[in-house]
Amino acid sequence: MRNKLFTLITVIASLSIGWVGTVSAEQKYVTIGTGGQTGVYYVVGQSICKLVNRGEKEHGIKCTAPSTGGSVANLNAIKAGQQNMGVAQSDWQYHAYNGTSKFEDQGANKELRAVFSVHLEPFTIVARKDANIATFDDLKGKRVNIGDPGSGSRGTMEVIMQAKGWTMDDFKLASELKSAEQAQALCDNKIDAMVFVVGHPSGSIKEATTSCESVLVPVAGPEIDDLVANNPYYAKASIPGGMYTGTDGDTETFGVAATFVSSTATDEDTIYQVVSAVFDNFDLFKKLHPAFTTLDPQKMTKDGLSVPLHDGAAKYFKEKGYM
Repeated sequence: MRNKLFTLITVIASLSIGWVGTVSAEQKYVTIGTGGQTGVYYVVGQSICKLVNRGEKEHGIKCTAPSTGGSVANLNAIKAGQQNMGVAQSDWQYHAYNGTSKFEDQGANKELRAVFSVHLEPFTIVARKDANIATFDDLKGKRVNIGDPGSGSRGTMEVIMQAKGWTMDDFKLASELKSAEQAQALCDNKIDAMVFVVGHPSGSIKEATTSCESVLVPVAGPEIDDLVANNPYYAKASIPGGMYTGTDGDTETFGVAATFVSSTATDEDTIYQVVSAVFDNFDLFKKLHPAFTTLDPQKMTKDGLSVPLHDGAAKYFKEKGYM
């Protein structure tokens, strides 16, 4: 009897260990790099995770989307294996894959993969009304927040500066505040203008334009025309008038697309499940931020995607007839 009891206990223990091991093996944890907490990138990551986590019992994936430094930081973290996925501007997606611009020293990341594009992101300048800034060239000699290192906004600002032959010395002050800090700095009169590559409407820009007298500044001219003509990831853009207090007319500028990216290090099934969570609940996804309201699934499979599509995303899009 004692031997039978010992055998029964052993079998139960073995089954229990095996069951726990199976649950542990099936559970997957993924991290999505986003941006500043007042920016749309943060909302993109949080929204995707919200939809993924709703189906955790079915697919076993637990998703988190912490605030990060933005596009360049996310692309570097994906390459280093510190993040599974991230949000990045279409221009920095291109440069990371090809090892150009900011990624020249570290070389091309040919394992980078596109998952889908999200919203358009115009390059946006907000200036204090009393700073008398009416064009990009008026930023010379002013106190300007050029963006924190690693952010897409900072990178694009540097591209424009290079096109115009400017250096940091052309500003009275070139601050490096994070996107979440710049609106308050503008209204506290610590800077004259701030730059932001962002989807609209933006909480940070609404904060700036409602807290103090400020205006949106157009970004145009021959240098901008050349950038758009010579780089497929740029396009002319317009910010509708009346969207922000103080700017009644449309603001002409240019911009990029926000894209969702990963790498071959993240397996096909995981990406398939993440894409499925978003596109199977697309009407809900569109309601999670005003910048998502005009999204079109057909365009999201190709607009701004200048690197190969991840196999998991391609599998889903082909099944649904999006490509």
